[in-house]
Amino acid sequence: MAHWENRNEESWKEFRFNQPYAEGLGRLKEEVLEKTDYDPAVLWQWGTMQAMAVIEILKDCEREFGERGQAVVSEAMRKVGLDVGRQALAGAGLPEGLSEAEFASFFATVVNRIAYASLEDPRIDSPDEVSFHILWCPHQDYYSAFDCRVQRYFVQGMLDAAKEAGLLTDWQVRFTSTIPAGAPTCRFVLWRADDDELSEWEKYSEALEKKALRIARKGGDE
Repeated sequence: MAHWENRNEESWKEFRFNQPYAEGLGRLKEEVLEKTDYDPAVLWQWGTMQAMAVIEILKDCEREFGERGQAVVSEAMRKVGLDVGRQALAGAGLPEGLSEAEFASFFATVVNRIAYASLEDPRIDSPDEVSFHILWCPHQDYYSAFDCRVQRYFVQGMLDAAKEAGLLTDWQVRFTSTIPAGAPTCRFVLWRADDDELSEWEKYSEALEKKALRIARKGGDE
């Protein structure tokens, strides 16, 4: 069983979603992994190169073009996240009686285990709150704690896709710890937010953007 297939909830077995980039994934599995001696671990090295490029592009655009450069790059990442979320949810089947908390947790599993290629420990804490620990993330050895800000744009796009589908419209997300900052896991909480909390994720993103521009103006790194 693949790591992303394994959850204990009965409703998970009936939860249907699409694999993002399905055509290329199928070719990888059927024409490469099954028929050659290709080592899939090199995909981590390739992906790390792409991830380091993303953060360098963002930093260089912030240095060269300031707020406008930051906005162009962040919006591009958000569009990619939106596309991935739309692919995953297009025609997805939600089991009858699936609670919003279950959907929030299951959608997070799709994001964490597939889109982010990570290992997680998910929990449905209450009807209004779910959480998960990221046990291993492909970026944890090379991204700094501040570099992890780029993930917020991908995640925002994926959340936008869920909201387009009429799901998680009043839910918010925050992190409480991260591996690059020295914690043993990255821990995130998703909860049903009140009116004052609905923009919490965006407000924190804006605070990080302002900090990044201050760093860029000084010509250094965090």
